[in-house]
Amino acid sequence: MKLVRSLFDRNSLYREAGLENLDTTGFFRDAMGRFFKNKLAVFFLCLIVVFAFVAIFAPLVAPYDPYQQDVRAKFLPSSFAHPLGTDNYGRDVLSRIIYGARVSLSVGIVCEAIAVTIGVIVGLAAGFYGGRVDMVLSRIIEIFASFPFVLFAIAVMFVLGQGMLNIFIAIGVIGWTGHARIIRGQVLQLRNREYVEAARAAGASNFRIMIKHMLPNCLSTIIIITTLDIPSDIILEATLSFLGLGVTPPTASWGEMINAARPFIRQQPMFSIYPGIAIMITVLAFNTVGDALRDALDPKLKNM
Repeated sequence: MKLVRSLFDRNSLYREAGLENLDTTGFFRDAMGRFFKNKLAVFFLCLIVVFAFVAIFAPLVAPYDPYQQDVRAKFLPSSFAHPLGTDNYGRDVLSRIIYGARVSLSVGIVCEAIAVTIGVIVGLAAGFYGGRVDMVLSRIIEIFASFPFVLFAIAVMFVLGQGMLNIFIAIGVIGWTGHARIIRGQVLQLRNREYVEAARAAGASNFRIMIKHMLPNCLSTIIIITTLDIPSDIILEATLSFLGLGVTPPTASWGEMINAARPFIRQQPMFSIYPGIAIMITVLAFNTVGDALRDALDPKLKNM
């Protein structure tokens, strides 16, 4: 009789499934507590915040116009006026690195937003519905995943041409496959859980079950893979710009700066080293924060 009554009582169904004990807020609060115990990760998180602040307010932070040329002042050494010197066109290197942070962070965030959106939608649908839907979507994932990531981005940029919008398309439309596979695997494990059956018995639609119950349980995974994939997008954008397929000159980009420094690598090595250091620090920061988030959000470590 208890089971029969519960079929008509949504609250009872959720209690039977143990939903009243779920505390997502408490879980993330505990996870953030573990994260902030990692001093190195906190340091790099602060560094990312500083980079984001500098990128957003680049016109106020940069000491010079990054596009202003003065051939009489080319290749000036580091000084108080130009802390990182000037390039072959007399442009301030520090100002161009600051503006280059805009390009790198924008590519990392926007491309990951595109990849996560597509990957989550496809992964949720494939894992939740299963059967033919899963088979069709899995084949689509495999087709896109079969393309070499870098070569596909180069081909897209070669066809579409240079520009930020095309970079977003080239990186975003191929970077979602990993997200979709991970989300699909996690949803396959969750779709037969008690609280999902309880929601079905209570009359919840498939869309509500996916959004209300599946997606929150995948949130920690999404956060981790997003943080760890942003560095890959930054490196790929720098690669495209280095090959002359990225941003349109004279837009400041770290990859484009390294490419411009190639003819002068022996005479002025620091001209290429500075943007390389910027890429290295940014990638290291995101990787460190992503690793720390993965450890903090792992339920197995809750009691450790």
